[in-house]
Amino acid sequence: MKRQLISITLLLIGVMMNAWAQEPMNFKEKGNLVNTLIGTDAHGHTYPGAVAPFGMVQLSPDTRLDGWDGCSGYHYSDSIIYGFSHTHLSGTGCSDYADFLFMPTLKDENNKDYTESFSHDNEIGRAGYYKVSFNSTPITVELTATERAGYHKYTFHNPEKERNLMIDLKHRDFLIDSDWKKIDDNTLVGMRRSKAWNEDQIIFFAARFSEEIQSIVYNQNTKQLLIRFSGSEKNNSTLEAIVSLSSVDHSGALNNLRAERFNSFDMALDYSKEIWEKELKKIDIYGGSIEEQRTFYTSMYHSMITPNLYSDVDGQYRGMDGKIYYANGYDRYTVFSLWDTYRTLHPLM
Repeated sequence: MKRQLISITLLLIGVMMNAWAQEPMNFKEKGNLVNTLIGTDAHGHTYPGAVAPFGMVQLSPDTRLDGWDGCSGYHYSDSIIYGFSHTHLSGTGCSDYADFLFMPTLKDENNKDYTESFSHDNEIGRAGYYKVSFNSTPITVELTATERAGYHKYTFHNPEKERNLMIDLKHRDFLIDSDWKKIDDNTLVGMRRSKAWNEDQIIFFAARFSEEIQSIVYNQNTKQLLIRFSGSEKNNSTLEAIVSLSSVDHSGALNNLRAERFNSFDMALDYSKEIWEKELKKIDIYGGSIEEQRTFYTSMYHSMITPNLYSDVDGQYRGMDGKIYYANGYDRYTVFSLWDTYRTLHPLM
C-alpha cells in the first residue's frame, strides 16, 4: 500500500495553526511518537502495555482490580502494581481479561502481598514496548509482544537476593477452574476458566524461561505459583520469559510458543518496533507541535490494537459455542467491540 500523505490543520488552545506553512517532520521512528499512557487517566479505560498490531497478547501492568475506571486493569492515578497479565481490553465500559498475572519478586512463598509501588517518573510506554522500575525493590520490568506471544525481561539489580516469579491464576475475575503443569526444566503450561463480561472464558498459556526452574511452590488457596530460579553473582542479572496463549488447549499454546522466531527479548522488541513502524507509516502528517503529533499517532495506535488475533498457528480456535473450529486460509479475530466505533474506526479501516 502506498503511504498516504495527509496535510492537516491542527487546533491548539483555540489558535488555528496553518500546517501547510510548516516543513514536514522527519519521523524516523513513528513508534516513538506513541505514548501508551495517553488515555489511561480519567475515564479513558486504555492500558499502557505492549501489544503487536491486532495481536493476540496484550501484555500490560495491572494496577486496579475492580470499578468502572478499572476496566482495562490500569489507571494512571494508581501507584501500586499487582503484576503483568497477558490479556486486556481497551476503551470498554465493562471489565474482563487480565489473564495469567506474572510478577517478578524478591519475596518468598510466605508473603501474602506481592504488589510493588511505582512512579510514572520510572515508567515508559511506546508502541510495542513498556518499561517500569519498582520504587523500593531493585527490579526493572520490560515488556514487548509479537502476534502470538508476550516477552518479559526482568532485570534484578541486587543479585544477592533470591530471584522469584509469582504467577497468579486467580487474579481479578471470578475463577471457575484452573490448572498448570511443568513440561520441562524451562517450560510451564496452564489453563484458566473465568467469569466476568464473558460468562465462561477459557484460555491456555505456555511459558518458556531463559533459565532453568529450580523449584515451584503452589498455594492451593490463592492459586498462586512461586517459581524459584538460581541465584546470580552478576550485577543487573536478567531473567526472560516468552508466553503464548491459546483458546483451544495446552498443545495449542505450546505450538504457538514453539512457532516464535525469537529467542531473546531484544530480538522480539526489534521486530515489534518494525511491524508498528509499518502500520504507523501508512500516514504521514505535516505541521503541528510534537505533542500534537504524539496525540495523532497515539490515536492511530489505539485504532490498531483491536480486534485481536484469535486463531492459533494451526488455524484452530474456540467458538462461542465452546466447540473447536479451523480458520482455513485466514486468521480469526475476536473482541469486535462495535459500540460506537462505527462512527470513526470503520471508515478509517
